[in-house]
Amino acid sequence: MDKPEGNSENGLEQYRTYLGLLAREQFDAKLRTKLDPSDIVQQTLAEAFENEDQFRGQSPAQKAGWLRKILANNLADVHRRFGAAKRDIAQEQALDAALEQSSARLGDIHGSLASSPSQKAIRHEDALQLANALQQLPDAQRETVVLRHLHGYSLNEIATEIDRSPTAAAGLLKRGLKRLREILDEMT
Repeated sequence: MDKPEGNSENGLEQYRTYLGLLAREQFDAKLRTKLDPSDIVQQTLAEAFENEDQFRGQSPAQKAGWLRKILANNLADVHRRFGAAKRDIAQEQALDAALEQSSARLGDIHGSLASSPSQKAIRHEDALQLANALQQLPDAQRETVVLRHLHGYSLNEIATEIDRSPTAAAGLLKRGLKRLREILDEMT
């Protein structure tokens, strides 16, 4: 699918990494052989571009919420299409809630790294910045940070998931958080 023209001009392109992180969190692993989460993100951005006149918000946080709703609908459509399930409103609402929780956890990660109360007050807008910062981490560090702070895994669970010792997992997590702070400081 081609990138919609003007996507970066109208500010939607800046949400690509953020939506990608959320999509990967909710994407059923069984579907990865048929579709990639980045395809769903591209579809979401294309739909948002085509329907931007329907967006009624003002702030980046409101735009992120609007995009999450489109993403949730697209993820539900994919699950229906490949799962051969009929429309399930409860599943769509669950996906929407899960995406909202993932976004809130992203904001919480940034808030826990932030030092001042004013930084903590703009967590939703910072979730976008955090997603971009996470993308800059080496894969192993990013994975440990995401597993710990988005999924709530313990250090032993992370070690098992990434097939490393708890000590190695702790080192990756520590270095990842340190680098994440540095990247965020450079962005501000």
